[in-house]
Amino acid sequence: MASTRWSRRRERTAVRRGLTRFEVRLRSACPGIGFTARITATVLTEPPYPALAEEIAGAVRAMLRNAAGEVSKTCDPADLASARDVCGQHLARLRRLPTDPPVEFTAELALDLLPDDRAAVAGLLAAQRRQAVTDILRRQRTDALAAELADPAALLVQWLERDNADWSQLTTFADKANTVAEVFAQHRPEDERTVEYEAVEVLREFLASFPDPSQKQMLYTLLAAGMDSAQRPHHAAKAQSLLNGHAAVDPEGES
Repeated sequence: MASTRWSRRRERTAVRRGLTRFEVRLRSACPGIGFTARITATVLTEPPYPALAEEIAGAVRAMLRNAAGEVSKTCDPADLASARDVCGQHLARLRRLPTDPPVEFTAELALDLLPDDRAAVAGLLAAQRRQAVTDILRRQRTDALAAELADPAALLVQWLERDNADWSQLTTFADKANTVAEVFAQHRPEDERTVEYEAVEVLREFLASFPDPSQKQMLYTLLAAGMDSAQRPHHAAKAQSLLNGHAAVDPEGES
């Protein structure tokens, strides 16, 4: 009996020795940048084991390496705290070796970055910040220019300010200005690319398709009435004020 108890203790100790703080190199979500991890596994199944202690320890290490690698490749090395949480929770799950009987185990993981990987992360973040500034400035210039050139008059000014502007072609260019301005008017800044802005654009095109003043008056009246019936009197009043202002300045609407 004592001999059996002693042999089981030796077997348990041998397995534990093979699973204490073994190191693993893990990929991250950024190519070329990886994590370094120290894994400590705990075998929950009591001996005797269905294989030699070295074989059990090796199989456990292989399974944990694969499990850690599967989840680490989705982690951002710039967010080390989140990577530690995700990988640690993943490895803490109960696992079983496909032996007969199965050997159950769990693991703890200590995740970090080597100095070279830390330097690579710092360089990557600096490059991303520079690119972000460049992208923001480019979008601002694009949005501002598109907003300006959406006005036919602004297009004419741009054309006339050229050094080689041919004033004899002014009439020809003016005829094309409205068409060109409509193209620029279709541009929307990123923060305006929402369903609400698209709906406003559809409504604008719909209202513009009725050029007759009496038609516009009818449409704005219906719009105000719809807002009022939807219990939005403030919006209905705004729509009515647009109608009144249009009627006041529209020379074709004067009797």
